Amino acid sequence: MARATRTAPKAPEAPRAWQRMLSGRRLDLLDPSPLDIEIEDIAHGLARVARWNGQTLGEHAFSVAQHSLVVEEICRKLAPDWDKKRRLMALLHDAPEYVIGDMISPFKAALGLDYKAFEAKLESAIHLRFGLPAHMPAAVKGVIKRADIICAYFEATQLAGFTEAEAKRYFGAPPRTVALKLRPKATAEVEEAFLKRFRSLIDPA
Repeated sequence: MARATRTAPKAPEAPRAWQRMLSGRRLDLLDPSPLDIEIEDIAHGLARVARWNGQTLGEHAFSVAQHSLVVEEICRKLAPDWDKKRRLMALLHDAPEYVIGDMISPFKAALGLDYKAFEAKLESAIHLRFGLPAHMPAAVKGVIKRADIICAYFEATQLAGFTEAEAKRYFGAPPRTVALKLRPKATAEVEEAFLKRFRSLIDPA
């Protein structure tokens, strides 16, 4: 009687670690290439990612794309001498979220350094794609962080249900030179505005 032969079990396939973009690009999330990054994908994604996990007032979500536009606007007030490259870094400061979404700060802290390392790698690829330094200079990062916190204060008080006292406790009081009135805009409107601002900053003229 013939002896039954055993076949070695197939090795399990590695989990998929890439994302198909609407541009047709396939972005490897573990090793992102600048060649697979397109501004249209970034604008499309960020316009559909909600700040504050969507817990904001208004007919529309307050998107990361709209937030990014406001932060870049604040940077123009804080650092009026900046060139276009620095302003572009401000506009793209949350660009990795077109892939990984907008996680609230407490959750980022809970995930730890692995998340931050992944985010930094993706940011470097985005910067290289658009002719920016792979790593943001500390001075530029500091201004953008300040603008980001100022924007968060106004988002918190005008859209996310925070009292002024709560917002000041977490974000500090904004400078008197910055006054914002935020109104969440429709996805298509924000996507178009983001692309328009990007093109004005990437143009060397």
